Amino acid sequence: MKNIIQVLFVGGLLFASSCNEDLLSPIPPTTFSEAVVFDTPERIQQTLNGLYSTMINGQFYGGRYQVYNDIRAEEFSNRTTNGVTGLATWQHTVVSTTNEVENLWSIAYLTINRANIFIDGVSKSTVLEAETAQNYIAQARFIRGLSYFALLQLYAQPFTANNGASPGLPLRLTPELDNANNDMPRSTVAEVYAQILADLNFAETNLALNNGSPYNNTTRAHRNTAIALKTRVYMAMGQYGNVILEANKIVSATAPFTAASGVGHALQEEILDVFSPPYTTTESILSAPFTELALPGTQNGLGSYYNPGPRGIGDYSLNMTGGIFTNPAFNAANDARSAWMFANANGFTYLNKFPRGPQHLDFAPIIRYSEVLLNLAEALVRDGGDQSRALALLNAVRTRSNENGAYTGISGQALIDAILSERRIEFIGEGLRSFDLLRTGQDIPAKENVGAVARGSSNYIWPMSANELLFNKAMTPNN
Repeated sequence: MKNIIQVLFVGGLLFASSCNEDLLSPIPPTTFSEAVVFDTPERIQQTLNGLYSTMINGQFYGGRYQVYNDIRAEEFSNRTTNGVTGLATWQHTVVSTTNEVENLWSIAYLTINRANIFIDGVSKSTVLEAETAQNYIAQARFIRGLSYFALLQLYAQPFTANNGASPGLPLRLTPELDNANNDMPRSTVAEVYAQILADLNFAETNLALNNGSPYNNTTRAHRNTAIALKTRVYMAMGQYGNVILEANKIVSATAPFTAASGVGHALQEEILDVFSPPYTTTESILSAPFTELALPGTQNGLGSYYNPGPRGIGDYSLNMTGGIFTNPAFNAANDARSAWMFANANGFTYLNKFPRGPQHLDFAPIIRYSEVLLNLAEALVRDGGDQSRALALLNAVRTRSNENGAYTGISGQALIDAILSERRIEFIGEGLRSFDLLRTGQDIPAKENVGAVARGSSNYIWPMSANELLFNKAMTPNN
């Protein structure tokens, strides 16, 4: 979606609306303009902060993006039948005008356009040292790549379906400040992934090795953040050799697995520490932070969806008939992650992973080191690599929470199945379940009174936003 309003907020936020044919008047000389926003290092820093704020908006990586990718699958049961909080996504009945379809498209392209404006402004500015300017541009390109990746997971067929030949997204890479480029056709899925990787490769080269504090290392991109995200991108593309290449940059050859350069990422001894204040362990590669003065919004926060009252609304309980917590791979009696299960007085079991309601101060996880380890483990098996190392990586994640649960003597498909089951346990509520189903070409499983969705069917991905179809005459629908 193109963003066409030409106003800049004084607080450092580049502001652009979703598609609308009625443009505001040109900026008068007394109003803050791009030239003013980029005329001092302090204002540029404020604008970068605003870009991160857009990315972690509650409608995007601050909560809803993760929720939509989880509730599409089989791990959760809907309890409130509230159309505002993802019911149509859970039921696989979304259409182009459904709230989440339009809103997520809008906020993702808003983020992309703000990134484009920022990249352009910093490139033209002369007030920053060259290294600082490159670092700032790298952060914006990381955010742009992350945003395009999010859109692909919901609105386009998986890369692995046909090597990326399917229609993808309008690939907007320059600032949109008027309606000149409103009509833009969809690039292919492969073309969008190529741009994502170009952004992340630039980010890896130009981001700082360390942002100077645990908080900044968790909430701002650094070199290892870009590398970690590339392992996820290559997993989505089924390019397992590249997953191994990237992961090896930040995963040691043997246990205990750690990153030897840059931020020293490592698993925490206790999984519950990762999801407790201050949320800034070396396992948390990137998270969306929240405070009493900066909240995701009542119906956006992860805690709101997954906690019953009074801590949250409790729109979704755990599926205790077909979800992962009923799977033999999970042993509640011996697994520390059983603390994530919370039964309320009505007999429903909820996810207790984000318990800090009703303000929902839990950080929203975006990338964790345990994912990188399991990405590498799966890639090693699928690429014909060192399966003993793959097993060790899997057991590092598993035995951290289930001390006596180590797998032994498995390889090949059995090892892949064990890794995929462990991902379901480890990342429940973090937005990776739909991603794993689609990238591996599986049907979306049935749940309760909702039937399975076959791969390649019309409901396998979301339709295009009605707003984009209305104002972008070169846009084509998904179905």
